[in-house]
Amino acid sequence: MDCQAPVGRGQVKSRKSWVLFVVRLRQAVGGLTLVSLMRHEVFQHILGQEGAQRIFARALVTGRIHHAWIFHGADGVGKRTTALALAAALLDGTTRAEPDGAITVDQGSETRGLIQAGTHPDLRVITKELARYSDDRATRERKLISIPKQVIEEHLLAPASRAASAPSEGALAKKVFIVDEAELLNLETQNAMLKTLEEPPAGTVIILVTSLVDRLLPTIRSRCQRVPFDALDDEAMRAWFSEWSSALDGPVGEEEMELALLLAEGSPGRAAMVIETGLTQWWRELAPMLERTEQGRFAATLGATMAKLVDDWAKAWVDSHDNASKDAANKAGAAHLFRLLAGRARRRLASAEQAPALREIELIASAERQLRANVNIGLVFDNLAAQLATGR
Repeated sequence: MDCQAPVGRGQVKSRKSWVLFVVRLRQAVGGLTLVSLMRHEVFQHILGQEGAQRIFARALVTGRIHHAWIFHGADGVGKRTTALALAAALLDGTTRAEPDGAITVDQGSETRGLIQAGTHPDLRVITKELARYSDDRATRERKLISIPKQVIEEHLLAPASRAASAPSEGALAKKVFIVDEAELLNLETQNAMLKTLEEPPAGTVIILVTSLVDRLLPTIRSRCQRVPFDALDDEAMRAWFSEWSSALDGPVGEEEMELALLLAEGSPGRAAMVIETGLTQWWRELAPMLERTEQGRFAATLGATMAKLVDDWAKAWVDSHDNASKDAANKAGAAHLFRLLAGRARRRLASAEQAPALREIELIASAERQLRANVNIGLVFDNLAAQLATGR
């Protein structure tokens, strides 16, 4: 089956209602940009992502809903939020275009109630954490470093082959499956999904959400409509942070906010994680030592301090997440630290210190490659600290 083939029209009980839907939407688009159209009720919680919104608007205008999608971009920029919003729009038969161009949905509809409660039987969000509830004991007890094939079989392949449990009259899809962190699918599992991605049951839509699209097989990517998600600009991030932080128990200081935005690199999800897990404290501990290295003086405890910060963060992460992998947590913590160091170096590029800053960025990139090659994390940070001091 051509992955460009639409689903949806065959699922609309009344062709007349479908035609009226498209006509009204096209009339509305005539006086509005596609971006402003999508900033209405159904997608109102999506920040930025104008390019992605244009794609969804065109899909709704034409009624050609691809059966397989890949949402790709940095962590925390709204991919999963958008996937859930799109799923809700597809599953709810009350989704419609109003005369003023707004795409709306009946907030009191049965489908909307099920989705908001997280109990819609035909909307499945598949994560690695589902392994804890697998029928297979070995799958339940394994470390959560990937999405096991058993999870995909139990929560996607098998349900996709069954009839929808709660179809909504006039809806564009009968079932929607969202695979979060799809980069954690191993090659065997991806191959097991190919047939379903190529020839899904009628009315089935599959959305793969990933921050590392290149880890998906070319045969997977070729069967899907790819939608890139961009990092938010500084203005959007500051507006988001102001609203998000206002709901916290206590105020967030100006310095802490700036550090969070530096580490976040345009990702609201990452900025929230920085504040919630205390990563801003790293800057306070490392800044004096990093300043000494910039002066060519070796900070004897810099490597050990970096390693300890990452190790403590990883231990706290594992303690708060069942079956979490310490090795994976170490690598995630190291990635946060590398991002902090690289962000600091990039800020120096705007000054007269461009050559030293460029060398720092190269050294940090080299340390990242060493860690991916499974070099001991303590040795990686000791070596980086020495190189930062000598510039080699």
